[in-house]
Amino acid sequence: MPLTLQPDVLTRATALGIAAQGVVEGLRIGDHKSPYRGFSVEFVQHREYVPGDDIRHIDWKSYGRSERYTIKQYEQETNFVGHILLDASLSMNYGEGASNKLAFAKLLAATLAYVVVHQRDTAALNVFDDGWRARVPASSQPGQVMTILRKLEEIDPREKGNIGPLLSELAQQVRRRGLVFLISDCFDDVKSLLTGIQHLRFGGHEVTVFHTLHPDEVGFPFSGMTRFIGLEDAGRVLTRPQLIRPAYLKAMDAYLRELRAGCQACRADHVMVDTSVPLAVTLTAYLARRLQMMG
Repeated sequence: MPLTLQPDVLTRATALGIAAQGVVEGLRIGDHKSPYRGFSVEFVQHREYVPGDDIRHIDWKSYGRSERYTIKQYEQETNFVGHILLDASLSMNYGEGASNKLAFAKLLAATLAYVVVHQRDTAALNVFDDGWRARVPASSQPGQVMTILRKLEEIDPREKGNIGPLLSELAQQVRRRGLVFLISDCFDDVKSLLTGIQHLRFGGHEVTVFHTLHPDEVGFPFSGMTRFIGLEDAGRVLTRPQLIRPAYLKAMDAYLRELRAGCQACRADHVMVDTSVPLAVTLTAYLARRLQMMG
């Protein structure tokens, strides 16, 4: 089905922007801190002059005080690569219309791509279920947003999720430090998922988990005799929801606490995404919080 970006969301999101909180390694000079030392943008420190250094960077005022030749060293700024990871497993197919998890996740992915490219950074898309389904290589060209939109429109849910090992694989494949945006319901083994996030963090990537859930999955509001059908297995259960609600809510709470605590421990950002809440509200709240943390 056609995927249309929402102008109000784009306006609010691009006004806030996405800045790298840590050090990134980009492909060109841009707006974010780079680990590489250069002779441009922002002064960092002095170092002793060695033969071969450009004499234009000698600090003559310092020489006048100490009679020692020193070089002004600066920190370059660079663009980042935003790796957008979209879960397209069958469990993401829950919900109707705009509150469908995969439909909501696609819109979030496309909006993130737009914001990243709009600010002259680089976006890449990786769609997965039990393996990599589709990949759009990183680019900062204006046409990248349309390329990602077309790819997202082609995606239908299928297979089970297998998140943790795929994150670990990506950590091995992507050597440049950047930003990773995982959009998923995270219905997978939590320890395996956190191991994958840790591998990305060990590689120096900033990781944001957009934990995308339908309100039914959090509140379990069902009543009467109900048949539950598993989306990623053949399981079917006919029961009265009020009989299992306490156990379900307890298990969900324990799962959420484990995932939040694990993300906090490895310094990954965990963002709850309720598909019944407008994207403009969720995304701008997240971006505003990033700005506050950086301030």
